[in-house]
Formats: sequence, structure tokens, C-alpha cells
Amino acid sequence: MTVDPELLEILVCPKTKGELELVELPAEVRADLIEKYRIHFRDEEPVVEEALYCAESGLVYPVVSDIPIMLVEDALPASAIGR
Repeated sequence: MTVDPELLEILVCPKTKGELELVELPAEVRADLIEKYRIHFRDEEPVVEEALYCAESGLVYPVVSDIPIMLVEDALPASAIGR
């Protein structure tokens, strides 16, 4: 699963309105996010592999089962992806 390139072109960081970059998430971060979002996916396992990173804000927005979670309060710090 991946973010549609056309969607990626129009999405911006909700905090800074900065540009977003599609990045791979480390395995341990993926596992934590799967557990966090499992409750929202009653009949299936959420898929978490990528995120949207904003260098300007230093925030990482997870993409869960093709849905970008674009909430500042749910964003991860850049250190989650080694930046």
C-alpha cells in the first residue's frame, strides 16, 4: 500500500503547511502503530509501512491502511525515523 502520488502533491503539513516526503517506517515503530490503531480496524489488521515527513516541523504523520493520519497530536517526532 502506498499514498497516491496525486494526493501527496496536495497534502501539506497541518502545522507549518510545509512540503511532505514519503518515508519508510522502522519495524519497531510500525509494530507500535499497528497496536495503537488496531481498535479502529475491527475485522482486519491495520497496515502501517510508510509515513509522511515534514522537515520544516520535524513531524512524521503515519499512513495507516492507505489513510494519512494528518493530526498534529498524533504525529511522531522526526527521531522516530532517525532524522
